[in-house]
Amino acid sequence: MTTEAVYEKAVDGFGTVHVRPLDPERDVDTVHSWVSEERARFWGMGEASREEVLEIYRHMDSLTTHHAWLVECEGRPAMLFQTYEPEADRVSECYDAEPGDIGVHLMTGPAQGTPRPGFTAAMLTVLTGFVLSDPKVRRIVAEPDIRNARAVERLARTGFEVGPEIVLPEIDLPEVFLPEKRARLAILHRETAEAQGLV
Repeated sequence: MTTEAVYEKAVDGFGTVHVRPLDPERDVDTVHSWVSEERARFWGMGEASREEVLEIYRHMDSLTTHHAWLVECEGRPAMLFQTYEPEADRVSECYDAEPGDIGVHLMTGPAQGTPRPGFTAAMLTVLTGFVLSDPKVRRIVAEPDIRNARAVERLARTGFEVGPEIVLPEIDLPEVFLPEKRARLAILHRETAEAQGLV
């Protein structure tokens, strides 16, 4: 597995942003410190130990349908980002998945130094461009926790169509456990992103 950047973009006011595959061994301390914080409660790993976080991302790394990425801004970790094929995910039980759909989860890392207004919006723009750099992708699907109003508002400002509340069913398998989750479906169409200059 490469840990080299697979996408790069210069962002005015923030510098160069790289997206690279998450390396479970190399990045576990960063990810564990992030998901352990109270602000990351909607990520659902707040009680997970370092070893449990490592195993979660080792498992994801073994899949062909789900991928984890680390976003670095000027060489520093800035955001955890995951992509997945909706047909291979529980979200497919909650909406009509179409060819060309890709699902996303994202979490901004803690602010380093003085918080910079517009940072999250800038990173989301980079990630939208990254996902849509694949010409087969027609729609980006997100399903933030229903309680995470800030995330829903952020997606709406980025051009996502905010849809209905959905209930993602519990998954209890030997290799993964996910509790039931009430979420808000949000979809960004390629045409909308292109019209906004995100691609």
